[in-house]
Amino acid sequence: MQQDLNEPPDGELMQHLVAGHDEAMSKLLRRWQAKLISFLTRLINDPEVARDLAQETFVRVYQHRNRYDVLQPFSTWLFSIATNLARNHHRWRQRHPEAPLETDQLSWLDLVHHSPTPHQALAKKEAADAVRKAIHSLPEDQRAALILSYYEDLAQKEIAEVMKCSVKSVELKIYRARQTLREVLSGLTSC
Repeated sequence: MQQDLNEPPDGELMQHLVAGHDEAMSKLLRRWQAKLISFLTRLINDPEVARDLAQETFVRVYQHRNRYDVLQPFSTWLFSIATNLARNHHRWRQRHPEAPLETDQLSWLDLVHHSPTPHQALAKKEAADAVRKAIHSLPEDQRAALILSYYEDLAQKEIAEVMKCSVKSVELKIYRARQTLREVLSGLTSC
């Protein structure tokens, strides 16, 4: 992640935070908030919950600031916290499923499009939706590894640290995720 040359690196900001300089937390929040929300949105497929989990992640960073290891990249620690919170959220959702809305409950929604969408834009949106659904249907560990690699641009070693597994395991998770996506989305290119 690029940062302003005038700004201290993440590790240094964490050292300031540990020393009691709370303004360092604001700098970390500004630097990482959008990227973290983006990661969590891709991981759990719910932007509103992703924002809540991102806030909780930063709360945990602050609460556990003394546990941060300056030899470890901040991004690895941050994404580890976020991944654990997302995993906990997923488990909670499995135990507390939402009842789907009935069709008559949706009648108040305005579902009519006021302007026609060009065919190419519609095809692109459908393809993006198909990819998003396919990624979301992957097993949680494969989805996390894939998102951290392709969307968050983390190295496999960093992903292994986030996911608390070996680099070889990360390679395998990404390989399996790509294979599954290739199979699921194979009909998409033939349209």
